[in-house]
Amino acid sequence: MNFDTRYLYIILGLIVIMNLFSGSFDILGVLLTLPGVLVAITFHEYAHALAAYKLGDDTPKVQGRLNLNPLTHLDPIAVVLLVFTHIGWGKPVEINPNNFDRKISARAGEAIVAAAGPIMNILLAFVIAIIFYALQVFATGFAIGTQTGMIIMTMLQYAVIVNVGLGVFNLIPLPPLDGSKVLMGFLPYNAKRWFEDHEKIFYIVFLIIWITPIAGEIVSPIINAIDTGITNMIYGLFSIFMWKGK
Repeated sequence: MNFDTRYLYIILGLIVIMNLFSGSFDILGVLLTLPGVLVAITFHEYAHALAAYKLGDDTPKVQGRLNLNPLTHLDPIAVVLLVFTHIGWGKPVEINPNNFDRKISARAGEAIVAAAGPIMNILLAFVIAIIFYALQVFATGFAIGTQTGMIIMTMLQYAVIVNVGLGVFNLIPLPPLDGSKVLMGFLPYNAKRWFEDHEKIFYIVFLIIWITPIAGEIVSPIINAIDTGITNMIYGLFSIFMWKGK
């Protein structure tokens, strides 16, 4: 764990403690959110590993990251932070850009690998939303008429929100987020070097943004827009399907 990450854990740990003693801690909400969190992080990190492997780097395979076993990808402390603070991450997937296929530059490869995680989360949110609406349409009695069904539907709703949130959040172009690596894949060499030399400053900027209302003002509208877009798209697909079935 490097210097910056230690401070990140300390600050976010304090936020967890504040949540626990604020009187607003919702144990039921935590339990309903946890499955979505585990799925989101697992698929996110797997996507990084798979992208690197497909580009020619076998490092993730050698380290056992090419699987969907949550224990392989989860950082327990980060999972707790994600549940309580909505900030979290998995175990970083190690890659070696020098192993990438020569048809692609190392910088472009790193950008693709970085983007794979957030893209996977958005796709996964879409798939989970389809399952949610399929249950709502074809198993209405179970979905809204039984306690088990309502619990499952609530978990699916949370899973969609968590995946969209994790995907959007990680695309913010600030270290240590994936968005910073995507950005550096397109920056001129001098700008990339300056960005890397001032990485610690960007860590501080990241923390300031996230522990203040700034993050909500930036990220929440994007999450809501994507969530609404997914909802409208799926409703449209189901409407067409039901109309053709008549």
